[in-house]
Amino acid sequence: MRRNLAARIGVWSAHHRKTAVIGWLMFVVLTAGIGGAVGRVEMSASEQGAGASAKAQKILDDAGLDRPAGELVLVAAERAGGWKTAAAELTEAIEKTGEAAKVRPPLVSESGREALIRFEIEGDPETAADRVGPVLDAVRAAGAGHDGVEVHQFGDASAERWLDDLLADDFVKAEFTAVPLALGILLVAFGAVVAALLPVALALTACLAAFGLLSIASHQLPLFSTTYSVMFLMGLAVGVDYCLFYLRRERDERAAGRDAETALRIAAATSGRAVLVSGVTVMVAMAGMFLSGLMLFEGFALATILVVFIAMLGSVTVLPALLAWLGDRTGAGRIPFLSRRGKRGAAHRSGAVAASVLRPVLARPKLFAAVGVAVLLALAAPAVGMKTEQLGWDKQFGPDSGLAIAHQRIAEAFPVGPEPALVVVAADDITAAPVREALARFDRVTVHRAESIAEIEVPLAGNGADDRSRDALAKLREETVPAAFEGTGARAYVTGTLAESVDFSEQLRRGITPVFAFIAGVTFLLMLFCFRSYVVAVTSIVLNLLSVGAAYGVMTAVFQHGWGAGLLGTEAVGAVQSWIPLFVLVVLFGLSMDYHVFVVSRIREAYDRGVGTRAAISEGVRATAGAVTGAAAIMVAVFAVFGTLSMQDMKQMGVGLAVAVLLDATVVRMVLLPSVMALLGERNWRTPRLLRRLPEPSHGEAEPSCAASAGAASSGAASAGAASSGPEHGDPAGWGAPVRVR
Repeated sequence: MRRNLAARIGVWSAHHRKTAVIGWLMFVVLTAGIGGAVGRVEMSASEQGAGASAKAQKILDDAGLDRPAGELVLVAAERAGGWKTAAAELTEAIEKTGEAAKVRPPLVSESGREALIRFEIEGDPETAADRVGPVLDAVRAAGAGHDGVEVHQFGDASAERWLDDLLADDFVKAEFTAVPLALGILLVAFGAVVAALLPVALALTACLAAFGLLSIASHQLPLFSTTYSVMFLMGLAVGVDYCLFYLRRERDERAAGRDAETALRIAAATSGRAVLVSGVTVMVAMAGMFLSGLMLFEGFALATILVVFIAMLGSVTVLPALLAWLGDRTGAGRIPFLSRRGKRGAAHRSGAVAASVLRPVLARPKLFAAVGVAVLLALAAPAVGMKTEQLGWDKQFGPDSGLAIAHQRIAEAFPVGPEPALVVVAADDITAAPVREALARFDRVTVHRAESIAEIEVPLAGNGADDRSRDALAKLREETVPAAFEGTGARAYVTGTLAESVDFSEQLRRGITPVFAFIAGVTFLLMLFCFRSYVVAVTSIVLNLLSVGAAYGVMTAVFQHGWGAGLLGTEAVGAVQSWIPLFVLVVLFGLSMDYHVFVVSRIREAYDRGVGTRAAISEGVRATAGAVTGAAAIMVAVFAVFGTLSMQDMKQMGVGLAVAVLLDATVVRMVLLPSVMALLGERNWRTPRLLRRLPEPSHGEAEPSCAASAGAASSGAASAGAASSGPEHGDPAGWGAPVRVR
């Protein structure tokens, strides 16, 4: 039988080491350089939204009617009028920067203890955050010179600048925390510096190349501000895991007595194939986000597909080349005490721990399957009452953040009620009589005759986010606006903060069904063709759904209800960020395939050698226990780092993914998967009639050719081949054509 694709790639890379390594480095340098040169493009307000609110914003954008970036500076004193000197100096300092326009006289609060300085940032509002720096410095300097006076600034440009700086700081924090954590876990797993550095180095270079390609692609598909953080999170976790799977198999084969070339061939044909299948599955699952109807998720999909593809490519190309070049030097830099883990005894100890868990599971599979399902369903129970919303400033960053404090202090001193809804009206002739009559029904109307557009502000009942406000918005959209503009030929759309949140959530609810149907269907087909078993395919989907449900339940319990929030260093905000559930669903469906494909491939590998199903389950789980444990520890550590960042959505995403991966690697892989497969027995490997004519894929390393086998037998090496699926030392090239063995 022909060598599988991963093995062929591994052979080529090992025989063309310089080409593979230099080619990889050139690829990384070129993509990163070009991406940095062209810069990135972020999506506009209309591109972030959906529905009628996005249409309204697009009308304003196309007409060039973006509102200027407004800024507010609050000056508060302990006594009435105590702010006057400071306010005068602040006003003068703001004007001198040359970046401010329309600086108005201070607006005094009812108590007389606060004054509000209002102005706009000159120029394009889209780039105002890049120019607000001198104003921020001037306000900070002027405010620091007055005792007993508080100064707070809040506005479009200052908030965006603050957010950009926060994201940059968080990204640096994530990078400088997650990378050492991953390296530390790999040092414990391998006990050698070189073996630990290889996966981290490949993952980081994969992320670097993906950053460059994503910047280039952003000129066609604009990105959300957090997309790069999400890509780094996925790239580091997946890149390290793929290399770990590959490297662990090569090291295990070396510890079993294989020579370097044979061990690498086995790793390429087995773990390399699992990496390819897993990577393709993850990428296809991520592609489901293109069906969401939201550009936010399209950017996430593109980013994750790019970084997973590059990480997968590096794992099956440059990693074999480096292993072939380094040989036994992969074990260089051994660390006392830890280095023992890289030897054969460590693999046996990992297998022994797994065996102690598997023994009762396989002895009483019904009991443990029931217990495993019960545990995951109990964790998933809070998700029944999950509430999602677009989190505001105070919830997103916490009440103690500088931005939230400034917003709250200004709102308390100058209450204006909730932000009104904005009706955007576009017509061929905005001055036509029917349109004028319709506009006359409203009080706060601004007409832009040159652009033939009108803006109408409509106050909403309630606090701007409660049920009263939502009912008022629905009435405005379904009754008031249609009744006013019917028959006028004008187009009228309602936008505003609440409208944008409602439209976004509605689109998410509509989009989750096709996204789920796509990823479930494609996952089923990939597993079906990979393992030629519809039972394995269905089992994969059911186990994934249990993991996702448990992750939803934990996120709801922690972030909506506050259960255990203090232990995780966070707080309850009463809701889950609206985009998180769909993103977590897609990511977990993809990432859980890492472990599933890796473990089930090893089980099938043993089964194909003629081992019974239960024995194959035990052997496959034990053989992969060390790699799965290390990979899960790295993913949990990386995701947990994102749970410590400033933004609430990053916290929710990090905690949700960390919990799900932890459950997936323990309850699912060590209890549910073996117990369910044990209950199914031979039914695990039922092949649909339509697939029986297709060439059967190889899940393991095959025996060498007959001649090589004869030579190996005469040299006494045949017993080693019988004990494992690897080739014999009698294969002189070390890369002989594999032959299927049952």
